[in-house]
Amino acid sequence: MPNTAIHTDLAPAAIGPYSQAVKAGNTVYVSGQLPIDPATGAFAGADITAQTRQSLTNIKAILEANGMTMANVVKTTVLLEDISEFAAMNAVYAEFFSEPYPARAAYQVAALPKAAKIEIEAIAAK
Repeated sequence: MPNTAIHTDLAPAAIGPYSQAVKAGNTVYVSGQLPIDPATGAFAGADITAQTRQSLTNIKAILEANGMTMANVVKTTVLLEDISEFAAMNAVYAEFFSEPYPARAAYQVAALPKAAKIEIEAIAAK
């Protein structure tokens, strides 16, 4: 079965040669989502709370374009500009997921595209 690109206008367009997500079989791989509001093309806010919410909202929109929900997410990777903002990120993250929570890794990185505070990628399965 060939891989299929997933696209929705309810999430920001890719800023490089990649897809918003790719479906392979029953699994969807969502590319890292910056906190870009697709309506404005700008960050949803300057703080980690607003940026986390927008990154997860983008993931949700991409999954919904494939008939999935956040309950289908089995793994996420969270890239943070500053690991000291982990607790604030985690509080927003908890609004989007319920038990059983997806597996997750979180890292502080040297820099993110467009000087974002956060980028989140996800893997979902039906």
